[in-house]
Amino acid sequence: MVFTLRIGAQAPDFNLPGVDGRHYALRDFKAARGLVILFSCNHCPFVIGSEERLKALYQKYGPRGVAIVAINSNETTHHPDDSFDHMVTRAKKDALPWVYVRDESQDVARAYGALRTPHFYVFDSSRRLRYTGRMDDNPREADKATTHELADALDALLAGQEPPVTLTNPIGCNVKWIGQDAHWMPPEACDLV
Repeated sequence: MVFTLRIGAQAPDFNLPGVDGRHYALRDFKAARGLVILFSCNHCPFVIGSEERLKALYQKYGPRGVAIVAINSNETTHHPDDSFDHMVTRAKKDALPWVYVRDESQDVARAYGALRTPHFYVFDSSRRLRYTGRMDDNPREADKATTHELADALDALLAGQEPPVTLTNPIGCNVKWIGQDAHWMPPEACDLV
């Protein structure tokens, strides 16, 4: 059985609480020309290391019709920093400009096949998956990144073209699954490429 959503697949719907007090579903982004779904969290050094780049990406592509939704699916028994209250605090402190929502049940992480934080999914206006994987090849140190797969995918999407690369391995911490060791991955999950 394949774990991670495959290129060309339709975006699974969700209905999740956001740090701004609203609930969000796919229909809330129907006007977006592109949609980036990002599995994220509060504590992962790979998420923190790529945050300023993601803010710059949001500033560049948001006005061009790209929406970004960050989903935190990490369990909170052993990772209390990922609780909803901590998400609210962090979003305010770090002025996160994108939608940040909580997937307490982990159902959405399973539906997308999220492997790591961060793990990016880029959908076109029909909500078909066009790219999944990493932002670039060095999420912790921006000055050492030599690739830009996420930006390249968005540029292609907005130009009506196929992304030059559609699939990469996400780089980051494992999603923290309920009742599992911090480094556990579902048996059907493996490297994407």
